[in-house]
Amino acid sequence: MSKFDIIVLGSGPGGYVTAIRASQLGFKTAIIEKESLGGVCLNWGCIPTKALLKSAQVFQYLKHAEDYGLSAKDVDHDFDAVVKRSRGVAEGMSKGVQFLMKKNKIEVIKGYGKVKPGKKIEVKAESGETTEYSANHIVIATGARSRELPSLPQDGKKVIGYREAMSLKEQPKKMIVVGSGAIGMEFAYFYHSMGTEVTVVEYMPNIVPVEDEDISKQLERSFKKSGVKIMTSAEVTKVDTSGDGVKATVKTKKGEEILEADIVLSAVGIKTNIENIGLEDVGIATDRDKILVNDYYQTNIPGYYAIGDVTPGQALAHVASAEGILCVEKIAGMHVEPLDYGNIPGCTYCIPEIASVGLTEKQAKEKGYDLKIGKFPFSASGKAKAAGTPDGFVKVIFDAKYGEWLGCHMIGVGVTDMIAEAVVARKLETTGHEVLKAVHPHPTMSEAVMEAVADAYGEVIHL
Repeated sequence: MSKFDIIVLGSGPGGYVTAIRASQLGFKTAIIEKESLGGVCLNWGCIPTKALLKSAQVFQYLKHAEDYGLSAKDVDHDFDAVVKRSRGVAEGMSKGVQFLMKKNKIEVIKGYGKVKPGKKIEVKAESGETTEYSANHIVIATGARSRELPSLPQDGKKVIGYREAMSLKEQPKKMIVVGSGAIGMEFAYFYHSMGTEVTVVEYMPNIVPVEDEDISKQLERSFKKSGVKIMTSAEVTKVDTSGDGVKATVKTKKGEEILEADIVLSAVGIKTNIENIGLEDVGIATDRDKILVNDYYQTNIPGYYAIGDVTPGQALAHVASAEGILCVEKIAGMHVEPLDYGNIPGCTYCIPEIASVGLTEKQAKEKGYDLKIGKFPFSASGKAKAAGTPDGFVKVIFDAKYGEWLGCHMIGVGVTDMIAEAVVARKLETTGHEVLKAVHPHPTMSEAVMEAVADAYGEVIHL
């Protein structure tokens, strides 16, 4: 039986990063993966979706070339080629992870892993052969998959999840997207931009319900303006797939409505992969579909750890990576501090993009803060106007008493690359005054952050 210092179960952005950091710290490390290295994020999530969205964005630019004083005649798209490009990008990234495994001397074990008592893992290969491995420390990073609702069972053909949405053989003429979180809105933007008639159905009163209400309203305006139909406070109660397409019964405040489409995309969240991986045999505690861990990702059973989507923190790739690094650094005896889940940025990559960190205005008020709020629209930004992307704004929220930066919310082109300023500033406990006095380059989109802060403190120049 092979013995390791650390074995990581799952090779997504949590697992493979954990393995690399463990190897850097001198641990003899192995990683177990049943499919492709990189997990959902690299192969079916974060990376290939961004490739699809880029194709959609370029297509939109070409169709509106005249807005830039250019001419592009007979602009068309090849849906199959767009999907192939996305798959190619994903495959390239997965090969990159293979290289990193070799470079860091991490043993890659192919197969389905199951934890066992006594710090062991049994791995079943495709051939059916099983091999047992042992380690001083076992890190569970098995991630999550598309959640299925009882009223919306996925058949992989007419009712699909994100995985099928990335590799459809034919572009649907009509699509219903159920759920308006990041996955739902990104696919709604992609398919609509490619020419599909899209309807988004959201159970909550606002789309992207975790975001600040001002952001939700702006995104809804932008999507409706582009021709996407948005239904909020609405619920798909049943689907009929017996005909050529799909008939979805949608319950709204006004009553029931039947929507017809070629395909329904279910984007109603995720379900963790914690079944059939041996948790019960080992006695690892779970609650509400999550593995319970302490601040350093130790489970209730010594020697077993869990990180990423299977734990109670935000189900985001960058969170999983940070948790994995922290977990193995603690195992190595380094001084580490628990992750601050209140300072995790969230991004949605449709156009306009959304990026946010910290408290929403509503949350800050509920906590009893006296607030200073500033907003700067991109319509007043020279860079945004020159780029032809004036939609959106930056909104900042400060505690009036001490100047603490409580929250930052952005919507517009490129804002997912801007949010890190607020994350770092909040980590350093920067005040509004310090942001104001930090000179921002002109002309850039990032100036909008400084201008929004200036607005909060009554010093805004360009409004």
